[in-house]
Amino acid sequence: METTKHSIPIAKPFLAKEEFQLVQTALESGWISQGPLVAQFEEDICRFTEAKYGIATTSCTTALHLAMLIHDIGAGDDVICPSFSFIATANGIAHAGASPQFCDIDPETLNISPDECRNIIEGNYDSNLKNKKTGNKLKAILIVHQIGIPADIDAFNQIGKEFGITILEDSACSIGSAYKGKPVGASGNTSAWSFHPRKVITTGEGGMITLNDKDKAERARRLRAHGASISAHLRHQSASTMYEEYDEIAYNYRMTDMQAAIGIKQLERLGWIVSRRNEIASHYNSVFDKSNGIKRITCKDYVTTWNYQSYPIMLEATRDERDEVISKLDKAGITTRRGIPPIHKEGAYNQTSGKGLVLPYTERLSETVVFLPIFPSMTEEEVAYVASEVKAVIS
Repeated sequence: METTKHSIPIAKPFLAKEEFQLVQTALESGWISQGPLVAQFEEDICRFTEAKYGIATTSCTTALHLAMLIHDIGAGDDVICPSFSFIATANGIAHAGASPQFCDIDPETLNISPDECRNIIEGNYDSNLKNKKTGNKLKAILIVHQIGIPADIDAFNQIGKEFGITILEDSACSIGSAYKGKPVGASGNTSAWSFHPRKVITTGEGGMITLNDKDKAERARRLRAHGASISAHLRHQSASTMYEEYDEIAYNYRMTDMQAAIGIKQLERLGWIVSRRNEIASHYNSVFDKSNGIKRITCKDYVTTWNYQSYPIMLEATRDERDEVISKLDKAGITTRRGIPPIHKEGAYNQTSGKGLVLPYTERLSETVVFLPIFPSMTEEEVAYVASEVKAVIS
């Protein structure tokens, strides 16, 4: 198969005429800011994830920020999270004034390790959950379902129950994945979602909080809209005059109806998108299982469905050798991505909560993982070409 440079991207959203048509409907309605389509998208996501309440936002980062605020997490508080994640995971904590405390991962799952998390709690905090060095109070654990692979939710819920700590979920990558037969989001924990184009479904930019607590949901709705006690949509629907009130300083984290229109139609074909991603992954697996120098993720029994938001391979290589593989594939017209850079090594955190921290699995996998192209519109020829080129370059 002949290719040109970057002819096969790492990801590509699948958008069809239905998305364009509903966006056009939103435009023609004159209601293009947060309105009825946002409300419908929230209801649709809740129906799919089995959560009671959904609050659409501008991004997963802002969703994480609001999640911290509605759980009264702020200055003087600690939140344990993985370092093997996009930096937004930690930023959502920091935006609330709290301090992220980085935990290592399970190298078999790429997800935050319950055992390492317990070690941090028992080693770094006293019986009152006060940080022995800083005096901060440990308030929560933010688990990440990395690249769509569900973390062991029950194990973390048990830790939360045992120590009296809130469990929050960064579900940015995990729409369409399932844990023990239930969709991610059905746990009852507050979850934050992303609809960035790299994710399984997209709204361009956008995010959402799902949760089961009515009071916290109502506060999140107020906080995303400047603190207004009622929404503009509700005011316009009312038969009588209504006036909003503002009881706390808040934010503008509102999704638009144009974005929600895309999300509504994306969600309708989520089943097909996840199925197609699994078909591509199955082809990759069949090739790489017979390849020397390549290791792939094998899901634990509690993972009912992996949506394959990304497809990682782990190389038996040094960082420089890994980078050479990426370069060779780039020259072959295949776009890849390096393993997730450790947050605790980034300049934003390496002099604070990441200072002097060593997380062996996080650091090793960040240097040996390569993410391969995977998206629904990949042709069979493209999938076969990627698999054969990867195998040839590494062998």
